[in-house]
Amino acid sequence: MKAVIQRVSRASVTVDGRLISRIGTGLLVLLGVEEGDTRENALAMAKKTAALRIFRDENDKMNLSVRDCAGEAIVVSQFTLCADTRKGNRPSFIGAAAPEIAAPLVDLFAESMREQGVPTQQGLFGADMKVELLNDGPVTILLEN
Repeated sequence: MKAVIQRVSRASVTVDGRLISRIGTGLLVLLGVEEGDTRENALAMAKKTAALRIFRDENDKMNLSVRDCAGEAIVVSQFTLCADTRKGNRPSFIGAAAPEIAAPLVDLFAESMREQGVPTQQGLFGADMKVELLNDGPVTILLEN
């Protein structure tokens, strides 16, 4: 499982011109589920994400988690994070989990974030989404497990 985590001042997801989700300060999480990923991977990744200390404290140090600053999250499934680009110029996505495996794990990740006190919205699995964000910092973290 791979996640690109961006600290944002705001973010939103639209599908076919319809707003699906919108947050203010928080995290935009692009989540790639790979073949072989399990419930345990999703739960561990959500726990790490909710606790990741990338928000500024009163001393302007990255020392607070999204929970600590009462932030929110949007989780967007992104199979392209699982691309293999070692050969040629056309990415291979053979390592991405099948939709029937990936979709429940993305939902589990989002639910786990909620259970840890982070108000969490989601994109629409498998849809052509338009994601807008204002990256704060910019701060972008890559997590893998």
